Order: sequence, then structure tokens, then C-alpha cells
Amino acid sequence: MRWFLSLMFAAATGSIALADDGPRPFASFDLAGPSVLNDPHDLAIGPDGRLYVADKFGSRIAVLDADSLELVEVIAAGRLPGVHDVSFGSDGRAAVAVTGLGAVMVFDRLEGSDPKPSAILAAPRTEGAVIHTNGTIYAMASGTGTLVAYKDGTAVAAVQGLFGAHDVAEDRDGNLWVADNFSRRLVKFAPDLTLLQTLDDPKFGFAGPRYLDVDPFGRLVVADQDAHRVLLIDPDGPNGGSLLGVLGSGLPGKGPNLFDDPEGVAIDGNNYYIADSDNNRIVRYTIVVN
Repeated sequence: MRWFLSLMFAAATGSIALADDGPRPFASFDLAGPSVLNDPHDLAIGPDGRLYVADKFGSRIAVLDADSLELVEVIAAGRLPGVHDVSFGSDGRAAVAVTGLGAVMVFDRLEGSDPKPSAILAAPRTEGAVIHTNGTIYAMASGTGTLVAYKDGTAVAAVQGLFGAHDVAEDRDGNLWVADNFSRRLVKFAPDLTLLQTLDDPKFGFAGPRYLDVDPFGRLVVADQDAHRVLLIDPDGPNGGSLLGVLGSGLPGKGPNLFDDPEGVAIDGNNYYIADSDNNRIVRYTIVVN
């Protein structure tokens, strides 16, 4: 009962109560979708409210009903080799990190069996991409360790030293967070790619953070794949940020509070959608507020 009340308080105030022995789960298991995907990576809520999943070995975008987690549509099946990430801009455009092509493909509308990109942006072994609210597209070129900013199809800024990094996500202040898994850290950049902050303290227990999302309070929800955990982090917490909550036991598994190599995260209100990659499905965790 105390844990449930802590979650209720967290949802109402934007904070998470900590137990004496460390952070507890920050949400409750709600639903698991069917195991019909093929190594799903990052995912995003589309303009239509459905879930769009970068289904890596399916070389496709899988579209799921957000309520039932059932597969309802397939986009570009076989045409997106090694796809890792999908991101939507406020204008409805989509940026898709197609690792096998070494490019971020931009679509005015991501739909149909053979959508035509409006732009193709070079990004060797890209793992992540985001369309910023200012219209800039940021591509994580993992093969060269370079985060590149593209404006109107032209590279306008870049920062190096991020070999193998995966996701790039925008926070509520317009800054960018990169999940730098090889270096076991999260790195924050300004829109002009000025370095602002690094989270790499051992207290976070990073083993291989891959993808992340940012909640309305500015907290980071991070899929730490190699640790089989999903972390809730306050980057503005004391002493270089705070670990507020954890989902997952630290061991691979299948069931409530268990994951096998979680990759992607998408937040929609009180719902957390997580790509349970080696279980080939999407799971939903939630905080219930009456």
C-alpha cells in the first residue's frame, strides 16, 4: 500500500518517493502486446495517436494500436534495412534512422507500403534521429560518432566523440539528450550542439543506455538495454542528477517488471511504452491517477 501511495503522490507532484534501499518501480505493469515483432527498437506516438515502432529485423515500421498493443498496419516492409529509430515532428513529418542505408530518411507523411522520402540525410550507421521543434533534424551517425544538425537538408553543425551512440531526444527546454551507450552515459547539448551536461555517475548503474524519452517534468526515461532495466532520472537532481525509479530486475526475463534487452521508450500521459526487444513485443507500464 505504501508503494501504491508513493506512486499516486509521484504522479500528482512530479516526484518519486525513494525507499530506504533505493529507487523502486516508478510505474506498474499494465499490458504486454503479442510477440509478433522482430527485434523492435525505438518507438514514437504518431500524429494519429498510434504507436510507430522501428522493427529492426523486419526492416519496417510496425504500427500498433496504443490501447490493445495489437499490430494494425505495416509501413515500408522490407524497405528500411536495420531500421532503429522513428521520430515525429510537430508538423507531422517523420524522421527514420535507417541503419542499413547509413541515412536518416524524412517523410512528409509516414504511411503506405512504399512511402517516398522528401529528404535523405547522410548518417553512417545511424542509430537515432529527431525532428526538433525549431525544424532542425538531428541525426546520430553512430559509425563516425558524430551528431549532425541538418537545416533544410544541409548540415549546419556537428559534434564528434560519440562513437556507437544511439538515441537523440529533445527535452522540454529544446535541448538535446544523447544516449551514449558505449561510454555508458547520457550527454546533453544545446540546439547549436554546445555541450551542457554529462550524466555518467556510477549511481545510475548504466550498462548500455540505448533510447530515451522525456516526460512533462523534464525527467528522462531511459532504456538501459544491457542492464535489462528502464530508469527514471531527474537530470537536475542534486550531485549531478538523481535516479528516481527503476523498472526491471537487472536480469533478462519475460513478465511483469522483467525485460529482455529493452531498447525503446515512448511516453504518452501516464503511460510508458517500452520495446521489450528480445521478447519481440511492446509492453505498457502506467501510473493510475483517480
